[in-house]
Amino acid sequence: MPAASTRVPQQERSRATQARLLEATVECLVQHGWSGTTTTVVAARAGVSRGAQLHHYPTRTALVTAAVAHLTERRAEELRTEAEALPAGPSRLDRVVDLLAAAFTGPLFVAALELWVAARTDAELRAALLPLETRVGREMHRLTVELLGVDERQPGVREAVQATLDLLRGLGVANLLNDDSARRAALLHAWKRQFTNLLTPADDPPGSERH
Repeated sequence: MPAASTRVPQQERSRATQARLLEATVECLVQHGWSGTTTTVVAARAGVSRGAQLHHYPTRTALVTAAVAHLTERRAEELRTEAEALPAGPSRLDRVVDLLAAAFTGPLFVAALELWVAARTDAELRAALLPLETRVGREMHRLTVELLGVDERQPGVREAVQATLDLLRGLGVANLLNDDSARRAALLHAWKRQFTNLLTPADDPPGSERH
């Protein structure tokens, strides 16, 4: 019994250590970039011993890809929670696009972009990152469809959703070096009108509520 009773606290401590390491990794990627995000720096920032860090994530590649995967899943859950308060009807699309646009300008996007650039010339990182990015892209697409409440069986809907995600990703990159909020707001305003038309079946007049 004593061994079983101590196992749960140990597991909880292990999960807490992992969470601190993953959070610290993203913070380091945002602040220091890929080159400055060493396992030693991350361990110090997380307040975790070097040995504990190596136990959970033996390489820098394992650490950074785990961090992006973990925080992407967490952000997706946050988006679902935020979307629960969104209204039904025509205004929902505007609000969903705004939520997604914020996701493509936040710290997690900056951290992921650091990895994309580094992976271009780092074969080990690229090999680890490609399957993760494929899964993340698929899940983001599925999440967008879910939040919008649209039917991908309708012609053009899948393409319209993916075009929106690609647009938001590009606007997020454009916002990295300077404040691009004014231009981004204007482009999103124009795209929302186009997006609404693309998602509206021919027999469903613009402005009517979709169920």
